[in-house]
Amino acid sequence: MSPDGSMVHGPKAMLSKLPSVDRLLNHSPALVAQFGAALVTEQARALLGELRQQLLAGETPARALDEAGLAQVLAGRCAQRLAPRMKRVINLTGTVIHTNLGRAVLPQAAIEHIAAMMAGPNNLEYDLASGSRGDRDSIVEGLLCEITGAEAATVVNNNAAAVLLTIAALARDKEVVVSRGELVEIGGAFRMPDVMASAGAKMVEVGTTNRTHLADYERAINPATALLMKVHTSNYAVQGFTSAVSEAELAPLAKAKGVLLATDLGSGSLIDMGKYGLPKEPTPQEMLAAGCDVVTFSGDKLLGGPQAGLIVGSKAAVSRIRKFPMKRALRLSKLPLAALEATLTLYLQPDRLAEQLPTLRWLTRPQADVHAMAHSLLAPLREAVAPRYTVEVVALSSQIGSGSLPVDRLPSAGLAIAPVLSGKRGAGTALETLATALRELPVPLIGRIDDDRLLLDCRCLDDVAPVLALLPQLQAALA
Repeated sequence: MSPDGSMVHGPKAMLSKLPSVDRLLNHSPALVAQFGAALVTEQARALLGELRQQLLAGETPARALDEAGLAQVLAGRCAQRLAPRMKRVINLTGTVIHTNLGRAVLPQAAIEHIAAMMAGPNNLEYDLASGSRGDRDSIVEGLLCEITGAEAATVVNNNAAAVLLTIAALARDKEVVVSRGELVEIGGAFRMPDVMASAGAKMVEVGTTNRTHLADYERAINPATALLMKVHTSNYAVQGFTSAVSEAELAPLAKAKGVLLATDLGSGSLIDMGKYGLPKEPTPQEMLAAGCDVVTFSGDKLLGGPQAGLIVGSKAAVSRIRKFPMKRALRLSKLPLAALEATLTLYLQPDRLAEQLPTLRWLTRPQADVHAMAHSLLAPLREAVAPRYTVEVVALSSQIGSGSLPVDRLPSAGLAIAPVLSGKRGAGTALETLATALRELPVPLIGRIDDDRLLLDCRCLDDVAPVLALLPQLQAALA
């Protein structure tokens, strides 16, 4: 009340309308039953604290301050607090193996095997035949050896770890010879020279950026040399006046000098991609046949499985790697091991691989099929974004992977969405508005902006139904 007896209004005067935490909880028994008393209490305190600070600052909250209104806000806060940060998205970028979107999508067989193995105890390190302690590598070693022809195999949590472990186990306190043209940055500033240093090896560079010869390796080998290292440059290409030494050329030199030969293939294709009309990639099988002692490669790129670093090679070399103390810190857990086993098993049926492995299915998908998928979305999408945007079906070029064959393209098709503008300005803002609306859908749609259009490449879209189900919400968001 003011001195003259009138009612006082304003933000600070509304403080008295805020209920206590207990009073708000008593008004929300359904929330306590749904989310538990601890979480609801925590969120109630936070909500009332935020409102109290706003009122003390002289601000008028946009939300109602009665118990019913606050209970509704509290319910939203509790649900949001439990919502996972990792979400399934629909990849319409045109990049099949997208580093930022989780790389390879697991085949259904792997998903089912993961669910079965994670639902209860399993024989991760238990030998069912003898009833004694087992070795987790045995789960996939036989498969890897059968598929690649290797004498032995082991696995770690990613390919960077595979390279690091290989160098540390085979060349710690020794020299490793590598071509200057292969001193790659794997990603996230993780560079081959850093890997060498972290592994405790001395890197010896030979040749030049564009040309390295066999004689360069031969001159560099001395009693301190333990390893010749080859690195497949799958994520970039040097063209023009170039020369490199193949593993087949290096193997006789390594054997004659008594040093080991290792090669890092990175992308890790277990099949001849050329048979599917795709760019040829070296396989572990070819590298082992060429005479390499160790081959490392990824599990979640062209192989189409979970994140993993796979190491195959001679029994002597892999045994040294497996026994190195660092191996335990880098080993795979039961979840990716289950996924890897199921994925590798698919390779035992090569005639069905393109059908069962999503990565290979999308890479080999005919352009006509992608074009038909885009056309089936054209009319519904036009209706959802009208009248602010126009939509048309266009020919596009898909990318195999941002870290796997990034310079190669596949003919594709999709939808191009352009803003309707009265002038020449504002296209960027309109496209960002649309891209944001697509990302904020319950299942985000991820495309790419190029040449004043938002492009939705349909190469990785198997079914239009999930997209159609989201269009009413997109229409509401743009209204």
